[in-house]
Amino acid sequence: QVQLVESGGGLVQAGGSLRLSCAVSGRTFANYGEGWFRQAPGKEREFVAAITWNADGIYYAESLKGRFTISRDNAKNTVYLQMNSLKPEDTAVYYCAKRSGFYSDFRSSGGYGTWGQGTQVTVSS
Repeated sequence: QVQLVESGGGLVQAGGSLRLSCAVSGRTFANYGEGWFRQAPGKEREFVAAITWNADGIYYAESLKGRFTISRDNAKNTVYLQMNSLKPEDTAVYYCAKRSGFYSDFRSSGGYGTWGQGTQVTVSS
């Protein structure tokens, strides 16, 4: 059974940076990659970024390109999300998720089968 545990969230001032980590454990027969999503209070969960298992495919929400960077270290079974130039509107719970299939849509939460518990990111103005 696969488990994902996010860490690295916290309180940061606008313009600051945070790096989120997603530790992936458990046995998988196939690895279709991981994604990051976020959900702000009163809003729907939205796609942030995704990466294939060997990092040959990387995808971002258009509005976040240039500020956020997704990466992975397979030796550590960890996926990262580097967030720079943070804005108050980036405040949300950030979730890591495991893509569930080869043809699953990278940008849709429905394409992911296992989710972490989330980590809170709060950006103050």
